Amino acid sequence: MALLSAAALAASASAGRLPRDGTLVPGHSLGGIRLGESMHAVRAALGRRFGKCNNCVRPTWYFTYKPFTSQGLAVEFVHRRVSGIYTLWQPAGWHATNGLRLGATPLEVHRRAGRLHTIVCSGYDAQVADRPDSRTAYYLYNGSLWGFGLFLANWSPCR
Repeated sequence: MALLSAAALAASASAGRLPRDGTLVPGHSLGGIRLGESMHAVRAALGRRFGKCNNCVRPTWYFTYKPFTSQGLAVEFVHRRVSGIYTLWQPAGWHATNGLRLGATPLEVHRRAGRLHTIVCSGYDAQVADRPDSRTAYYLYNGSLWGFGLFLANWSPCR
């Protein structure tokens, strides 16, 4: 989830080749990674330096800008294919093609993202837009847009 602690990342995180201004294309991709892509394709796009989550339900890789830091991108897999992608913390410069930038107000999220419904997670809310094949999440924390997520249809955005 977007609010993972530095301690959770510290065990194995390392720098990848993340975009400095990653983009969410709602329902399609996040940071250039698409649902259904193979592990090989993710490594080709983001590099081979990543941390692995030891306590996650599904295999999850953490790509961060610097080793042992919190900001970056997480990629989850099922059967070696991408099943979820989400920002870690609030990486500077990340935005969506609908004009949203991290740090936006909840009102702006609703104005720009269209019809959303709320899923309450532990300590934050996910405003989600569902499509037949995907779920786009806009994470709200402490009164602002904190992160983005993209998941298989009907999957929980809570991490």
